[in-house]
Amino acid sequence: MVSMSVFDLSGNGKSPLTSPCQLLGNSTLFGMPVWIKRDDLLHPVVSGNKFRKLKYPLLAIAKHCTETGRIPTLVTMGGIWSNHLHATAYVAAESGYKSIGLVRGNVAMNSAMLEDCRAQGMQIQFVERDTYRALRDIPHYWQNIVASGSDQFWFPEGGSDPAALHGVAELIAELPFIPDTILVACGTAATLAGLLAGLQGRSRVVGIAVLKNADYLHGEIARLLQEAGYPAHQNYQLITDFHHGGYAKVTPELRQFCHDFTEQSQVPIEPVYTGKVFYALRELIKSGYFQSDEKLVVLHTGGLQGARGMR
Repeated sequence: MVSMSVFDLSGNGKSPLTSPCQLLGNSTLFGMPVWIKRDDLLHPVVSGNKFRKLKYPLLAIAKHCTETGRIPTLVTMGGIWSNHLHATAYVAAESGYKSIGLVRGNVAMNSAMLEDCRAQGMQIQFVERDTYRALRDIPHYWQNIVASGSDQFWFPEGGSDPAALHGVAELIAELPFIPDTILVACGTAATLAGLLAGLQGRSRVVGIAVLKNADYLHGEIARLLQEAGYPAHQNYQLITDFHHGGYAKVTPELRQFCHDFTEQSQVPIEPVYTGKVFYALRELIKSGYFQSDEKLVVLHTGGLQGARGMR
């Protein structure tokens, strides 16, 4: 097995990778102090919440490999610009593992992200919309799609495995202070649930849903916390008003906001996840949603490679 540079796979659960938490230098952006946890800087490929969500599932797989001496296959799913597929392909190649990506679409579709995955050795299988929905909703359905073999390990869409919460929870210890509120993009809800696990009620978490009809995520948050062995927490709010038309949908106003934000702050953001969070933050501050002295931290969840699909 090839030694991995991204994760410490010795089994002690530690990683040398941390990210800074910085105060936005241009206070005119929001009219009040805002801190950014720069998880986009964790690693040039496996950045943001993908690093944190993959960490503990991969540590368990590495332990299995050490005990059995066999090479595993990582099986997962995503769209043609999926940050999760991109990260999984990379860590599989770095580890000497095999990987299979089940992609929503057809063989006529392609993207720079898929080319990256193939270059890392990931086998891409396209699936139809109904099949993709079944992969998302029905446990073990992936075994009906992938040719059966030994030592296959399934990663849910977006890496939203209960074990993923442990890696996200660790970032709380990296903060220079415990904020009043942490804001985060919410797609599968695993990152939000992980923050709740790490905070244990000490701060409020505000999740900005990046997709339409996201109220079902309340149930996902409760399920993930329970299955990961954490107590249920209610100290969060899920805001569903800033999806800009749905997942991976971008309005001209949002696109301009991301451009202006990056230019003024020198912090790169993309319009699928973190861009929607900062846009929502600006509007929420305008509406008086936060106290004037509230200590705010925004988690930058990376995903900048996916912005290639927005050009």
